[in-house]
Amino acid sequence: MKPFQNKSDIFFDLDHTLWDFEKNSALAFEVIFDKHKLDLDLSLFLNFYVPTNLKYWKLYRDEKISQEDLRYFRLKEVFDLMKEEVHDDIIHLIAKEYIVYLPQFNNLYQGALEILEYLHPKYKLHIITNGFHSVQEGKLKNSNIKQYFTTVTNSELAGVKKPNPLIFDYALKSAKAQRATSIMIGDSLEADVEGAINSGLDAIFFNEFNIEVTPSITQINHLLLLKNYL
Repeated sequence: MKPFQNKSDIFFDLDHTLWDFEKNSALAFEVIFDKHKLDLDLSLFLNFYVPTNLKYWKLYRDEKISQEDLRYFRLKEVFDLMKEEVHDDIIHLIAKEYIVYLPQFNNLYQGALEILEYLHPKYKLHIITNGFHSVQEGKLKNSNIKQYFTTVTNSELAGVKKPNPLIFDYALKSAKAQRATSIMIGDSLEADVEGAINSGLDAIFFNEFNIEVTPSITQINHLLLLKNYL
């Protein structure tokens, strides 16, 4: 018997787990920069943006900044690091347009569709995401995976963000699922894995970059490896 074959409900994170955030984000910025004729080195911009975005998402997750601050300051800091003078009006416009363009791109991680097809007949599948409601709904629809999921919980609906135990409580209640027969799969060690474990759920860490973790944590570095566990 596979380690987690007794589960009935599987909760996935969306960004950086199923939906290829970095690839889609790069495409969105490419369109926006071209639209506004911004003469910026996209590769250099992304080199700064990726870690800066993660930093500001952690601040947002920890309730230290607002949604509006997240959207503005992650861009403002990157332009400052690049020593590019971009007017505040343009930064606010880019921030607004980014949220519009981002979900229009539909690149998924390798194996995402295959693993969803494999799991869907056997388990009830769900999403728990800290992303914004309208944006995440667009991602699910445009990447044609919404039909696989029975429920979608986001931080705006739940009123709290992962790793807060209350968002897992909300998701379980929405799914009419039991802790003992549920499992969380995600790329964030803190938000997804530790958050789930601290809420009494089992978890699998999608460790794309093979970072060193405690041996007790179940991990995969490719989505199709979930077949070994479920």
